[in-house]
Amino acid sequence: MNRLGTNLCDVRIGDTVEIVQKADQKSGRLTKGQISRILTKKAYHSRGIKVQLQTGEIGRIQNIID
Repeated sequence: MNRLGTNLCDVRIGDTVEIVQKADQKSGRLTKGQISRILTKKAYHSRGIKVQLQTGEIGRIQNIID
């Protein structure tokens, strides 16, 4: 089951997620990985919580993979 990544309370370090990086926003290309840092401080963001993956890539969460 996939969840959206718009609520900070749903996001934890170590979760496997799909993010969209800034350069890929127009194409919608998703990058899969595990969260190493949560960068968004607000409880909600309409376009997705911004995170950094263990690979160093930064983007907004589109899906949280269970």
